[in-house]
Amino acid sequence: MEIKGFIETSLIDWDGKLVSVFFLPGCNFRCPFCHNHQLWKEPQKVETVPWQKIGDFLKGKQGWIDGAVITGGEPTVHADLPEFIASLRELGLLIKLDTNGANPGMLQALIDKKSVDYVAMDLKATLDPIYSQAAGTKVNLDDIQRSIEILMAGKTDYEFRTTLVPVFHSLENVKQMGKSIKGAKKWVLQQFVPQNSETPMLKHVWPYDEEYLAKLQQEGSKWVESCILRGITEIPNEQV
Repeated sequence: MEIKGFIETSLIDWDGKLVSVFFLPGCNFRCPFCHNHQLWKEPQKVETVPWQKIGDFLKGKQGWIDGAVITGGEPTVHADLPEFIASLRELGLLIKLDTNGANPGMLQALIDKKSVDYVAMDLKATLDPIYSQAAGTKVNLDDIQRSIEILMAGKTDYEFRTTLVPVFHSLENVKQMGKSIKGAKKWVLQQFVPQNSETPMLKHVWPYDEEYLAKLQQEGSKWVESCILRGITEIPNEQV
């Protein structure tokens, strides 16, 4: 498994846990607001982190690091993901998987084998044609729906995540998305950061302010057990 980014320690990638974060290359989506777009556009230009260096660090921190967060890119595009997870398990690490939910077969297999302890699944948009627009490519919505059902079956801990991009998300959109995950444990709403967008057009889209984000959170809270805001930053006086 090629590792294209490695954060030794983080307290913000898994609530309540000290973790190491692994960034894998490649993705089957092309989200225009993606902030890790180099991992799928030009992964060959991103330096590969030697496993020896990673392994030495993790072995030296055994009993101190709680777990590993596997993100990307999209981890489930890699057929050898289960083997990679197993190698981290051998070091005594808990596993959090970040995924777009487009590979329910692998997601189900990982959960059935108890290979993951937590899953964060992106919910890009409403389950209609807007979803493919938000993902930047044609999406099989049946796969997304199946992944939602797999997580909500409760065999592993999980959260859904949505980056709130004004182009794709409004109060009505959030309402419809909430209905699609009604009864879910946790839904995280994240503020859109235009500067990090893959698409130049979105770099000039004004993000929602904190007041409106609070309204979206209030709507989301009607449908799930816990709806929280994450990554809220002050909006500059001048448009980006």
